[in-house]
Amino acid sequence: MFKVKKRALLLIAGIVWLIAGFNVARLGVLSYLAIEQRWYWYLLSVVVFVCFGMMFFKMSQKHTGRIMGYPEERQPFWRFFDLKAYLIMAVMMGGGIGLRAAGVFPDKFVAFFYSGLGCALALAGVLFIRNFITTAHSDKPES
Repeated sequence: MFKVKKRALLLIAGIVWLIAGFNVARLGVLSYLAIEQRWYWYLLSVVVFVCFGMMFFKMSQKHTGRIMGYPEERQPFWRFFDLKAYLIMAVMMGGGIGLRAAGVFPDKFVAFFYSGLGCALALAGVLFIRNFITTAHSDKPES
């Protein structure tokens, strides 16, 4: 019950990362609308995107390898993350929500940081979906 083919875990991960990325980037864009526009804020968004994008690229490769390495073909749908990834996600989400609600981050920071981070998260979603699509070829029997 609640088991899917391990390849489907890549699609689930992709959808989760895309949704998270969209929501985080949306907060950044809304904050951009509330601040005085300066070119360097956009440059900072690009820097954040590149830094987190490289980290998420490596993470997507690691998790894809872990998922495809499961010995059983069918896995519980929640195994697209391991325990460490769930804990990191909980701390990051809880910390971000709590600090923003407390007013710790000014709109300028939220604008550039969340825009860059959100786009990098969405890119991770795209990478997982790409891995889902490309692993379809390895599932087909050889002729």
